Amino acid sequence: MPFDTEVAGSRGAPAAAPGDTRAPLRCLWITWTDPHPERDGQRIYSGRLIDAVAEAGAEIEVLSCECDGAVGRARAARRAPIRWHRVARQERPRLLSPLSPLPNVAYRSGTAEMRARLRALLRENRWQAVVVDGLPAGWAIREIERLPRRQRPRVVHVSHNHEASTRGAVARDYQGNPLMKLALRWDAMKARVLEERLVDASSLVTAITEDDAAKYQARHPGKDLLVLPPGYSGAQTDELHLSPDLPRRAVVVGSFHWVAKKMNLEAFLSVADPLFAQAGAELQIVGGGDPEFLEQLRRRMRATDIVGPVDDVIPYMQQARAAVVPERTGGGFKLKILDYAFNPLPTLAIDGSVAGTPLRAPDSVRLYEDLEELARGALELLDDVETADRIQCRAFELCRDRFDWEQRGRRLLAETAAV
Repeated sequence: MPFDTEVAGSRGAPAAAPGDTRAPLRCLWITWTDPHPERDGQRIYSGRLIDAVAEAGAEIEVLSCECDGAVGRARAARRAPIRWHRVARQERPRLLSPLSPLPNVAYRSGTAEMRARLRALLRENRWQAVVVDGLPAGWAIREIERLPRRQRPRVVHVSHNHEASTRGAVARDYQGNPLMKLALRWDAMKARVLEERLVDASSLVTAITEDDAAKYQARHPGKDLLVLPPGYSGAQTDELHLSPDLPRRAVVVGSFHWVAKKMNLEAFLSVADPLFAQAGAELQIVGGGDPEFLEQLRRRMRATDIVGPVDDVIPYMQQARAAVVPERTGGGFKLKILDYAFNPLPTLAIDGSVAGTPLRAPDSVRLYEDLEELARGALELLDDVETADRIQCRAFELCRDRFDWEQRGRRLLAETAAV
């Protein structure tokens, strides 16, 4: 069937309403790591969606690796009970990853203890649905398929990217060490194979953007697909207008651990930093990454402040005139765009990197074909505060009523109950 887009209502049974006597859907949710604290887009999407589905009426238990320091500052605010099965994080030998049939992200998370815990949970035979959350949890499909067919729960694959195309593009665009490029190509092939297996085995597949859903549909015609963009529950500013007193500064917020994020940032700074230095303007890079990588960047920059990881990005956004999304490779929905829209900051981005949002150039976002154009466009906007203010006000207006986590949770629960 055609994939479902995010609209009011659902073709499936609605989530239990107050006073509804139907038993809640019993769901086992498998994710790579405890999503709290929310350090990156993957954790934000997983954690908020788990909460939303539980609050919609599902009975959820979550299997994940522990996350260092995951005391869970958001746990006390939860309105629905969720049972967590946290497994101590184990480092698997990196040199053995190329020999595994699994891509690296699934190899790392599919430890012996995670597999043993999943087998024990599946033996309880009380699950109506099992959610495989993202490619890192893809190792679990083998354990599920070992069950006799009559005992298998329905499988829902919550995707964060169309991994075959995303990882293929990363391998194609990588310009560094030839051995690393070969490793990326090999890993991308394994990601494609695992993703195909996941989609084939799933009763329902969610996609974070319409573009990703179309790619799944092309390979799997008739598959039940649901487009499920993120909600937004982060900070929002009360000040909706930019001040001309702000520094002539553009900010890039993100997490820079994944090779694609490193590639994008390094390529952008190689062209943007000299231009900003020449114009006497500032760039600020805010977010975590490999410390050695960030330090190497610091030593080469003239106009760019590499801040690194911070507890709260909002104060840095409040001291900038524009936000830049310099991502040529990586795919998916850029959650940072919602931070920019709701706080608000005018966004400049590479064309194609605002998929899943209602932003359209030139009124609510500025889009560019290449990194040099992006850097020059940012410099122009820094000196045109009136236009920058108009863009960010329009972006806020378009986004403010469209990103509701509660609606996402109700929709996913209803669709899962219906397949």
